[in-house]
Amino acid sequence: MKTKIALIGSKDFIERAQTSIAPDLNSIELVPYIYGEPQEAGKLIKEITPCDAVLFSGALPYFFSKEACRTLSVPVLYLEQDETALVTSLLYILHHHQIKPDRVSIDLMDLSFIDHVASDLHLKNPPRYVMDYKERLPHNFNISEYTDFHRQLFQDGQTDLALTSIHAVYDRLVDLQIPCLRMIDPAKSVIRAIDEAHSQSLLSKRKAATIAAARLSVHEWDGEHKHLQQFAHLMKGTLQKNEDDSSYTIFSNRGSIEHFLQSADFPSLFQLEHPVLAGFGYGHTAAQAEANAQTALSFARKVDSDGCAYILNEEKEMSGPYPDKNKKQHLKNDHPEMLSLAKQLKLSPSNLSKIIQFYKSRSSRDFTAAELSDYMQITRRSTERILKKLVDNGSAKIIGEEMTYAQGRPRAVYELTFPIY
Repeated sequence: MKTKIALIGSKDFIERAQTSIAPDLNSIELVPYIYGEPQEAGKLIKEITPCDAVLFSGALPYFFSKEACRTLSVPVLYLEQDETALVTSLLYILHHHQIKPDRVSIDLMDLSFIDHVASDLHLKNPPRYVMDYKERLPHNFNISEYTDFHRQLFQDGQTDLALTSIHAVYDRLVDLQIPCLRMIDPAKSVIRAIDEAHSQSLLSKRKAATIAAARLSVHEWDGEHKHLQQFAHLMKGTLQKNEDDSSYTIFSNRGSIEHFLQSADFPSLFQLEHPVLAGFGYGHTAAQAEANAQTALSFARKVDSDGCAYILNEEKEMSGPYPDKNKKQHLKNDHPEMLSLAKQLKLSPSNLSKIIQFYKSRSSRDFTAAELSDYMQITRRSTERILKKLVDNGSAKIIGEEMTYAQGRPRAVYELTFPIY
């Protein structure tokens, strides 16, 4: 299955990527999302359908979207501007327009690029009129300032052309009939960024599949076993009683554990009749994960006897104590956008929420009815009715089949096609 990368950029950038780069990507599918101005990029996050990574066309749209990207459970990257883009652009201007660097006004990410290029190329007349935006992001950035910067210099006769790395500024300069050029992102740089997004998505999936263990200790076990079974189900793990002490271990994977820690179900672990102490451990082997979970549990016992949790990963990095009292937990799904989406998909808000949580907890985009049925704790027939409804209105699609037995009927493999972030 191809790696699906959500590509967020201006219209021109997206068109270039789709026409000159996408055809050569064998194992990668680029899904375009276009903004008019970089400040609008954050609004596109809610429109992204399930993907393996998100790649922004530059630093501007990325920084304006950082807050919105907190809801994403996949790697988020941006195409970093560097000296290569500046050199390529200046060479293009010199070759095609015969304009020297000191007669060009430039806006770019980092002013230091100019010094590096001038030094490397031994320029006698390096660019003099430069404005960067590294220190202005995201709150002190104003597109009009950059448009006025180029316009004033040209009208005063100090420059012959404007080189801008902001597509919206380019559009405004064109309207003002001021000679201008967009900063050229070399194809090699774009391909490198796409390859990095691909690698990060694969790494994220491997990381999510890392073995994990949760060590739970309760002061009084009577009546709590059924609750622990429920927590094991939420973590997609198996519950085992430890013979050497009065604790239990849940074996699962890192992706499922981290999803549980971020869910509204996690605080309820500390709201049982008897306080729970928990240690979560990640490891390359089950033994390492269990040992790290036991170490994390020992920290929890020292800190708060009324219930808390620590996490120890495979690099021996400890975090905690949890739950974080400042962490926002969404206990209700009464957001207007959620209700509107549920109505559009003809699903109850509860079922829609469960499907989205199921999808976010997985390291893979594809799934079967059996997997969704097990997560939602409903019958296979009910699950298939929900999936049929989603497929019929275009909110899900069948992307293949999975053979489970030599003579059995193949299972359909599904993928969601509506925004989940």
